[in-house]
Amino acid sequence: MKRFWKDLKSHYKYSIQSAKSSLKSEIADSYLNWIWWVLEPFCFMLIYAFIFGVVFNAREPNFPLFIFLGLTIWDFFNRCIVQSVKIMRNNKPIVTKVYLPKFILLITRMFLNAYKMMFSWVVILIMIVYFRVHITWRIIYLIPEMSLLFIFTFALMTHLLHYGVFLKDLENVTNIVLRMMYFLTGIFFNIEKRLPPQYVPVLMKCNPMAIVITGIRKCVLYGESPNMTWVCIWTFLSIIIAILGLRKIYRNENSYVKTI
Repeated sequence: MKRFWKDLKSHYKYSIQSAKSSLKSEIADSYLNWIWWVLEPFCFMLIYAFIFGVVFNAREPNFPLFIFLGLTIWDFFNRCIVQSVKIMRNNKPIVTKVYLPKFILLITRMFLNAYKMMFSWVVILIMIVYFRVHITWRIIYLIPEMSLLFIFTFALMTHLLHYGVFLKDLENVTNIVLRMMYFLTGIFFNIEKRLPPQYVPVLMKCNPMAIVITGIRKCVLYGESPNMTWVCIWTFLSIIIAILGLRKIYRNENSYVKTI
């Protein structure tokens, strides 16, 4: 871990600058520029609000905001996970010519996707004012919930970076797993109300993303306290998973260059 903190301290500026460059290149040829980062989840929010709120009658209080919160968190997680699988191959010109701690590539992608998520949070604040959502002191629970999101995402990314170098089919497997998680995380419905009661405790303990999204909705929309027991448990487990992933990356750095 000492090496990790040392490398992070010496290369974090590179991550920030690289993320900024990637952002500029993404919007260089687009008429709407950064607006797409908000417009895409906003459009999906309208679609899901109609389908599940009107067609399937799964409406919740402030349903558009309910869905947009879920999509904002999920989009960050989904982008990071998908990008981590091929991150070594996509950065081949860099990793084969100069030494760079490989996990810095993951940090760069997280900075990039976190920046995009910030725009969605601005829209969320506007929607909170529009729907007159009463904010309580429990909004402070956003800190541990978002911390779990970042740590858990980074932990998974370290392992996907490693195995993505050697297993070309991992991208397809990852997409299938993410699609399954998408429908079991409660992006467009309330897990605690819409699923059979016998499945709710299992899902809320075994799916960190369901814990994060449900917890954020509770503290933002309803002024309730999330289940901090499982937030703490999964934060601890995510740190362990991240440490194991970092050790695996450091031990195999030389083989990555040879393989790609």
